[in-house]
Amino acid sequence: MANYKDIKGFKVQSVSADPVPAVVGWTSGGNLPAATFGLAGAGTQTAGLGFGGSTGPTSGVTTTAEYNGSTWASGGAMGTGRYLLGGAGIQTAALAFGGLVPGNSNATEEYDGSSWTAGGNLGTARQKIQGCGIQTAGLAFGG
Repeated sequence: MANYKDIKGFKVQSVSADPVPAVVGWTSGGNLPAATFGLAGAGTQTAGLGFGGSTGPTSGVTTTAEYNGSTWASGGAMGTGRYLLGGAGIQTAALAFGGLVPGNSNATEEYDGSSWTAGGNLGTARQKIQGCGIQTAGLAFGG
């Protein structure tokens, strides 16, 4: 019977303990400019967005916060303040959809990296909706 070294050309490394993973925890990336709940997000770890949300029990905000990998800065204001909305895309091409205005919303807005504009409406008004994808091929689900 052949052994591993004859097949692969090297021996299997022997270790005395389980390996330690390279990533060991979360790091702090700074705080959002304002305490907000029910907001949506889009983007990547080094170029993200947080938008919409609420600071009170029934009021949506229009704020957008842009993240550069270490700090947050203000971005363009959304056209309609809403919370419990969904998001998709990247920092320079994002989507915001659905949410509470305080009634359920089917509105969609598109972000170009500096300002929001109205987009095509969802087929059904929803809240607590999720999303994924990019601005030109986003997916909204749940709600």
